[in-house]
Amino acid sequence: MPHPLVGKPAPPLTTLHNYDGEVYEFIPEKVGAPTALFFFPKAGTYGCTREVCQFRDALVDETVFKDSKLNVIGVSPDPVDKLKAFAEKHNVTYPILSDEKGDARKAYCPGKGLFGLTEARVTYFINQDGTVR
Repeated sequence: MPHPLVGKPAPPLTTLHNYDGEVYEFIPEKVGAPTALFFFPKAGTYGCTREVCQFRDALVDETVFKDSKLNVIGVSPDPVDKLKAFAEKHNVTYPILSDEKGDARKAYCPGKGLFGLTEARVTYFINQDGTVR
């Protein structure tokens, strides 16, 4: 069964801070390029580090990412200072946003992972028109 957002306009994110502490506005219909918006539960854990680094590397190495001008945005419940240290340690080249209050999770409903014990690791692909695919 597809996620309820598939085929619908992606919700904007306007209250989250990036790892530099600045408010980052993601208005999907204004981006003009496809976006991979991914939610990860905890910076510094094995699975999350691997995912973040794979997106980082794919932006450089993968032709499909480069040719489509794909935007990548990560979202985590971690605080800004933890995300800053994490992003610097792993040379992250795209925005990672702090969702401490859960606003993005409420908007996108990624659900729970690991038997409901942790936040889910989910990726949404949003087309250049701002529609979730």
